Amino acid sequence: MSITELTWFKSSYSGSDGDDCVEVAVCAAATIHVRDSKNARGPQLALSPAAWGTFIQRVSGPRSTA
Repeated sequence: MSITELTWFKSSYSGSDGDDCVEVAVCAAATIHVRDSKNARGPQLALSPAAWGTFIQRVSGPRSTA
């Protein structure tokens, strides 16, 4: 599957406008792709499942006051 054939998903929290969010696609090659919803042809991140899991833990956890 090429990057152009990925099926992209937005968060249900993005609202009806969907302008300020990221989109995520899972590739059969065990990578998670992330892009800006406002720039579908722009740069994308390709993360391993472990890196994606770490990212989700960090952004979902309590906010640091440091």
